[in-house]
Amino acid sequence: MNQLHASIWQTGKIVFVFCLCLYADSHTFAQTTARGVVFLDANRNGIKDPDEKPLAEVCVSNGKEVAATNGAGQWELPAGDDTGFFVIKPAAYALPLNAHLIPQHYYLHKPKGSPPSPSEGVAPTGPLPASIDFPLWEPEETVSDDHRFQTLFFGDTQARGLEQVNYITHDVVEECIGTEAAFGVTLGDIVADDPNLFAEISGSIAQIGVPWYNVFGNHDNNRGATSNQYADETFERYFGPSTYAFEYGKVVFIALNNIYSKPKGGFKPRFTSDQIDFVRNYLQHVPEEKLVVLLMHAPITTCGNRRALFEVIEKRPHTFSIASHFHELSHLFLDRGNGWQGKNPHHHFINGAVSGSWWAGLKDEQGIPNATMYDGTPNGYAVITFAGNTYDIRYKVARRPADYQMNIYLPEDIPQQEVKKTEVLVNVFAGSARSTVQMQFDRQGKWYPLRPTKTVDPQILRMHKLSAYLETTVDGQPLDQVLGGKMGRPSKTQHLWVAKIPDFLTPGTHLVTVRTTDMFGNEWTAHRIFRVR
Repeated sequence: MNQLHASIWQTGKIVFVFCLCLYADSHTFAQTTARGVVFLDANRNGIKDPDEKPLAEVCVSNGKEVAATNGAGQWELPAGDDTGFFVIKPAAYALPLNAHLIPQHYYLHKPKGSPPSPSEGVAPTGPLPASIDFPLWEPEETVSDDHRFQTLFFGDTQARGLEQVNYITHDVVEECIGTEAAFGVTLGDIVADDPNLFAEISGSIAQIGVPWYNVFGNHDNNRGATSNQYADETFERYFGPSTYAFEYGKVVFIALNNIYSKPKGGFKPRFTSDQIDFVRNYLQHVPEEKLVVLLMHAPITTCGNRRALFEVIEKRPHTFSIASHFHELSHLFLDRGNGWQGKNPHHHFINGAVSGSWWAGLKDEQGIPNATMYDGTPNGYAVITFAGNTYDIRYKVARRPADYQMNIYLPEDIPQQEVKKTEVLVNVFAGSARSTVQMQFDRQGKWYPLRPTKTVDPQILRMHKLSAYLETTVDGQPLDQVLGGKMGRPSKTQHLWVAKIPDFLTPGTHLVTVRTTDMFGNEWTAHRIFRVR
């Protein structure tokens, strides 16, 4: 008997019907091979109508193998009893979106559904459909001639309860409304151990108004999972497979779940053999002039088997990878010492955390914690602009002007006899080993270079001490009314610069101007006024 199974979602006033024609006679259609069609959904109803064009040379994957559609838009791939199939959106097309603007690029085949868990997983899907068809849309806007587009990258939004969903909403989401970004990505740890909050946080982020992709993090897993296979069941229910890919402009984005969950708790950052095979198989369809961007939660340097992934991509001329997890911001340039054998170092960007130091710190006048990260970087997100196979990263501090890119530390009052021993310390939030930092005094004369140094940012150290003090002295108030939470121990900052001030400064009021040029050629300046007495 034929049975129509539909997965329905709604965006605005339009309803899309996704998977069609599921035959329930498992004896007749007990398939181990999945088949389907990729087509241009001209009327955006999710159904392949007779007059709608099939699309050739579009990649579809089961998370390991990759098949390109033939001239009739057809594909086929092996299927197991727990397989996520997904279409890899070509740059020339768009994906259907659900009410939360989450791309609907997948079909989950789980005949028996997810195992029981404290957070709901995927409902039983029944037998394999006779045809799994993926609709693609024509884009509403075209990419510029130089294939330039902007993106938003959030790291570790880390919401624990609705109060922290509201922190995210008011601290970063509201200021992103009206963005020019083509899409956004959250790089894992979307929530803090409660996947049931995926709906609430996605509902807030959807107000930005752009498609939003998600990467799986260690705090996004199902706490009752008995194996790594079932750790991402709730994630899959909301966002689809935790390893997938899509294309935009001259860039291919590959999201990899590198959180290998242990049955008795905890996790180990690593890539599975299926993921390595997927990247290898997919890149056979990707021209070498395109930029390959790997998205993951745990930094690639923490993955013990990263060499296997490097072997797949290191001969390509254009690669870049992005992670989060550390609640710090840094640029790593990986070479042979890190297992990378490519001609040039591989740039691995560890994105800052929206939640800063787990939403810890003194609350401001709006009730939002001053959630500075462990390296002294204020909480925020990255705005990454891609142009062809190149890119440019700008860090945006939450609710601060776009040109707020550094903190300058210098005493406000300096005794003249102490001038020779006084240093200027500068935390350039998105600075790297390829940045230059200089300072000038009183708007005239020589620019003095600063040298890199690794120490603890003095402001985050002060806040940590204050946090520890308040924990023992707050009387009659719940601690979370004063602090967003207990602050972790500060770390040595990877983007601090230092230099002594000139000894010719005379008594009076002075101005130091610091300028920095980053690895992309962007120049930023900041000022601090001080006195010599």
